[in-house]
Amino acid sequence: MPSGGARLFPNGEPSGRARRVDVVADPSTYRPAPGTIPEAPGVYKFRDTHGKVIYVGKAKSLRSRLNSYFADVTALHARTAQMVTSAASVEWTVVSTEVEALQLEYNWIKEFDPRFNVRYRDDKSYPVLAVTMQEEFPRLHVYRGPRRKGVRYFGPYAHAWAIRETLDLLLRVFPARTCSAGVFKRHGQIGRPCLLGYIGKCSAPCVGRVTEDEHYEIVSDFCDFLAGRTEKMMRRLEKEMTRSAEELEFERAARLRDDLSALRRAMEKQAVVLGDGTDADVVAFAYDELEAAVQVFHVRGGRVRGQRGWVIDRVVEADAGAALSTLVTQFLSQFYGDQADLAGAADAGASSPVPREVLVPELPEDCDAVTEWLCGLRGAKVRVRIPQRGDKRALMETVERNAKEAFAQHKLRRAGDLTARSAALQELQDGLALDTAPLRIECIDVSHIQGSDVVASLVVFEDGLARKSEYRRFKVRQAASEGDVAAIAEVVRRRFQRYLEESTDEPKAGIDPETGRPRKFAYPPNLLVVDGAGPQANAAADVLADLGITDVAVIGLAKRLEEVWLPAEPEPVILPRTSEALYLLQRVRDEAHRFAITFHRSARSQRMRKSALDEIPGLGQTRKTALIKHFGSLKKLRSASIEEISGVPGFGRRTAEVVHAALAGDTNTDEGRQ
Repeated sequence: MPSGGARLFPNGEPSGRARRVDVVADPSTYRPAPGTIPEAPGVYKFRDTHGKVIYVGKAKSLRSRLNSYFADVTALHARTAQMVTSAASVEWTVVSTEVEALQLEYNWIKEFDPRFNVRYRDDKSYPVLAVTMQEEFPRLHVYRGPRRKGVRYFGPYAHAWAIRETLDLLLRVFPARTCSAGVFKRHGQIGRPCLLGYIGKCSAPCVGRVTEDEHYEIVSDFCDFLAGRTEKMMRRLEKEMTRSAEELEFERAARLRDDLSALRRAMEKQAVVLGDGTDADVVAFAYDELEAAVQVFHVRGGRVRGQRGWVIDRVVEADAGAALSTLVTQFLSQFYGDQADLAGAADAGASSPVPREVLVPELPEDCDAVTEWLCGLRGAKVRVRIPQRGDKRALMETVERNAKEAFAQHKLRRAGDLTARSAALQELQDGLALDTAPLRIECIDVSHIQGSDVVASLVVFEDGLARKSEYRRFKVRQAASEGDVAAIAEVVRRRFQRYLEESTDEPKAGIDPETGRPRKFAYPPNLLVVDGAGPQANAAADVLADLGITDVAVIGLAKRLEEVWLPAEPEPVILPRTSEALYLLQRVRDEAHRFAITFHRSARSQRMRKSALDEIPGLGQTRKTALIKHFGSLKKLRSASIEEISGVPGFGRRTAEVVHAALAGDTNTDEGRQ
C-alpha cells in the first residue's frame, strides 16, 4: 500500500481562559503547508500533544477533507471544533482506492481506539444462543461475551428468557446436552442422568444413551432448524409420524405430533415479516446534536431473528449537512468490520455476518466503496439501498420507531436519575458562576414562519424536572415584525412585569386568594434561558435591568454548537459534551421549542380556518363551529359536496350551496396565487 505523511507540531504552549472556549492548541499552528497535502484518497490521524491518536478519518481527497478542518473553527460542528483544538498534529497515509481507505480506517480505529471516534462495539449485554461444536458432546447454552473459535452462535436476542423459552420448546425435539462440564462429568461418574434426561429433554450422552455421532446429529439438526432450514425438518417429521401411525406405533406417532406442535410454536415466536424469504439487516437512527440511537433488525429467511441497539455520542462531522449519511457510513464500517472479526474467530460453518441486503434510511458516503467492501467481507454480492415501498418500507418504519423509542427512553432514564439531576444543577452553578444552584429554570423560545403568526413559549423546570402546569404561551404583539431578538425582549418584559405585579412582601403573596392556587407569574426563576446566542441573551438581560430585577441569571443557548452565551460577553461558555449540565440545558431548550411549535401550528391553523369561513356571509360562529366539528378540518370541508354540507345540523340546501360556492372560490384563489 503506497503511503506518505506529514507531522507538524505547535510552536507555542496551549492557551485558554477559564469557563471559555478551551483552546488546547490553535489549529493554525499545526496546519500543513499549502499544497503539501495530496489530492489522492487516504486515511488521516489527528494526534494530541502526547502523540496519542484522538481521531481517524478517511477521504476521497485528503487535501479537500483536511483543509475543511482548518477553516473557521466557529463554523465547524461542535465535536469537530473540540477535536481540532485538542489536536497538536495531523498525519496521513495515501492509499490506492477508497475501499483500501475504508479498510485502513477500520483497522486504525480498532488499533488506536481514538476518543473522538465512535466504536460500535459488540454489545455484551445482548445474549446469544451458543452451540459448542468443538466439544466431544456439543452443548447448547445462553451466552454473553466475545466469540470463540469452534462455537456457533444464534441471535442476538433481546432477552435471555426469550432464548430459554425457545430452547425449552426445542429440547423435546432436539434433546441435546445443555449442562455445564462439571455437571456432565459428575452424572457420568454416578451413572445416572439429570432430570432433563429422565423427562426426555436430553438424550443423556453422559451415561451413554446415545453415541457421540448420534448426539452430534441431534445438534446438527438443531443448528439447521435455527439457521432457517425448517421446512425440510417439518416434512421429515410429518412423514415419520404418518409412517408410525400406519405401522400402528401410536405412541411414537403421538410423540412426533407433539414434536411438530413444539416446532410450530417455536417458529411462531419469530414472526414472518417478509414473505419472499429475504436475508437483510434493517438499520435506523434517531439523533440530536449530541447523541444518536441506532437500531438493527436482523431478518433471515423473512423472519426477525435478532435485534440490537446502541446509544452513542455523535462523532466528528466535516459536513454538518450530511449527519445521517455520516452516521450510516460509520455504522456500516464499524459494525460489519467487528462482526467479520468475530465470525473469523468462531466456527467456520457459521453463516456470513453480512446479509445479502442492508436497508438504510440514507445511502452512506462513498456508497460504491462501502458496498464493495461489504461484498469482500461476505464473499458474494451485497446490496445497500433505501427501501421505498411495500413490506420492506413498512419494516424500516418499524425499526425507526424502535430507534426513536430507545432514544426517548435513554433520555428519560437520564432525566429521572436524581444523582444526574443534582450533578447537572451543581455543574450549572459552577460553570456559570451562579450564587446558588438554579433550582427553577425557565426557557423562552419564539416560533414563526417568515414573520407570520409569531408566538412564544415559556417552559419551567424545577429540580431538573419539567413542571408542565407552569408552562405559558404568548402571542407576540408589538415586536411581531421586528425579528426574534425583539420578540424575546417583548416576552421577557411581559412575563416579568406580571411577576412584579403579583409579587409582594405579604405572606402567601404567590397564592391567589380566590382559587387558592399559585399565581401564574408569582415566582421568579433562578436561571432564564433564551433560545439563541449573544443578541438574544443581551436583549433579555436589558429588559430585566430596565425592570430593576437583579436576582435572575440570563443565558442564551445557541443550538448549532450548543454554546452558552452570557450577556455582554464576547465569547461563549463551552460546557463539556459529556456534562449533565449541558444535557439538562438541551432538554429545557428542546422542550421550549416543542411547546412553541405546537402553539404556532395551532395558531396558524385557527387563522387559516377563520380567514376562509369568516368571509362567507350569513355564517355565524355556531354554524362555523358545527362545520369544523362535523368535517374535522377545513381541507375536508372544501372537498365536501353540497349534499354532505346540507347534512350538517342547522344547514339547509341554500346555505350549503353558499358555503360550497364560497370555499370553491377560495380554493381557486389559492391555486391562482400558487
